[in-house]
Amino acid sequence: MAMWLWLEEIGYPNIVAKILILPDSIVNAIANEAVLCLKCLSSDSPPPRLPSGNLPLSSRAMEMEISLQMFFQNKFTAISGIKKFLNSVCSWAFTDILVQVLPSASQVLLNQPVAVPGFPHPLFGNVTIVLRSLDYSFPIGGLHGWNPTTEAPVDDRTMFLTFSRGNKVSESDVRELFTGLFGDCVDSVNMEEVSRNRQPLFARLVLRSVSTVDRILNGSSIAKFTINSKHVWARKYERRE
Repeated sequence: MAMWLWLEEIGYPNIVAKILILPDSIVNAIANEAVLCLKCLSSDSPPPRLPSGNLPLSSRAMEMEISLQMFFQNKFTAISGIKKFLNSVCSWAFTDILVQVLPSASQVLLNQPVAVPGFPHPLFGNVTIVLRSLDYSFPIGGLHGWNPTTEAPVDDRTMFLTFSRGNKVSESDVRELFTGLFGDCVDSVNMEEVSRNRQPLFARLVLRSVSTVDRILNGSSIAKFTINSKHVWARKYERRE
């Protein structure tokens, strides 16, 4: 559901309303295609291109072509968008179902937030659910009466950069490189803190948009760039405790 809501937000036609009138067998088949999309987001290998397309039922339901390749090329944009709807919509709308199936259901108290680690998949981080009374008035506004947050978390917009030893790369080099290639995309650059006689070997690059992460990687796990004969490797940042 979170994936379908995200697709609607980025401009795909109203798939939720369309599948409501379909028989259960077709709905299940479209849901299976959605599962393929989610698996694609956790894969490092591009999906195969099939002559008939790999999401025929979803494409027909939305009356618009959609493919696993689109998900793979926009992996981190999709992950961030789906995560937003998981926490802002689905964890509210489906709380009554979640408390029945989650191992931590016995811990859920009325109006008390409970973080569920790695649910529904570690790819999307933790989901927080709050059990409300039946007469609770849900927030309205935005898509379908909901008001999901619009700005992606900083970690979702961050890349980890590494540099070659012996070729000092400065913060201005990093800014010049990425703004020159991708426009006004840099929010901040956090270089490794080193003593005066040492060179930074890594940095965290915070971008203004998650979509720029996908543009930089272009379907790969690591992207290599060169500025003034200095090599820069970029990959998606992952916070480690």
